[in-house]
Amino acid sequence: MTHIEIKKVETKKDLKKFIDFHYELYKGSPYDVPNLFMDEMSTLSKDKNAAFEFCSAEYFMAYKDGKMVGRVAAIINNRANERWEQKNVRFGWIDFIDDLEVSAALLDAVIEFGRKSGMTQIVGPLGFTDFDPEGMLVEGYDRLGTMALIYNHPYYPEHMKKHGYYKETGWIEYRITLPEMVSERHKRIAQAVMERYDLTIKKKTRSQIKKERYGQKLFNLINQTYCVLYGYSLLSEKQIDQYVGLYLSLID
Repeated sequence: MTHIEIKKVETKKDLKKFIDFHYELYKGSPYDVPNLFMDEMSTLSKDKNAAFEFCSAEYFMAYKDGKMVGRVAAIINNRANERWEQKNVRFGWIDFIDDLEVSAALLDAVIEFGRKSGMTQIVGPLGFTDFDPEGMLVEGYDRLGTMALIYNHPYYPEHMKKHGYYKETGWIEYRITLPEMVSERHKRIAQAVMERYDLTIKKKTRSQIKKERYGQKLFNLINQTYCVLYGYSLLSEKQIDQYVGLYLSLID
């Protein structure tokens, strides 16, 4: 049996290796759509991600014969655990070669991290919050990946089954084709709904959005509507301000 060495990310250089591993593992894939390096650095850096107000995390890399062959993040979201009355340690950013010893060693590292903090269950792939990529693809490997969910090699879920993991919940992605023109029927329905519920459409400039704090209003609305979804943890004011700063510059 080949020895798998697990190393904890300790430095910024280590974190760069951690992030780069995904790009190397999926190099040449026509379906994988990886996150931008700078976004990954911000999310995983404890001094930049506002989620560390209520989360703790460690990152692990797996080495075999001196070569990096896997990675995983171990995350404890204390706010979500309190909300759902659970003691979960999350695994996220998990990538590995097709080697059962490697995937087992990575998951064991997450379990050990969780045990030291009093956790009793492991669940994933999940990020710090629902705004991080989550889930494990179990079909549709011939379709372009999306930012909301994770694209992964077909052998990932097979490894999870062999290690005794099971599916707790499922998400379905739909491909929606937009018509060139909105039909008259849909226009009538939309108009009837607007009249019935006294709805209006307001166009806002970027300066108005900033001045009237519509970004904060939007994320507070997301907190209200998403709070019943699986594993959701309410966004803090600091997180909301961070996301507003991130997305407002992209608004046309």
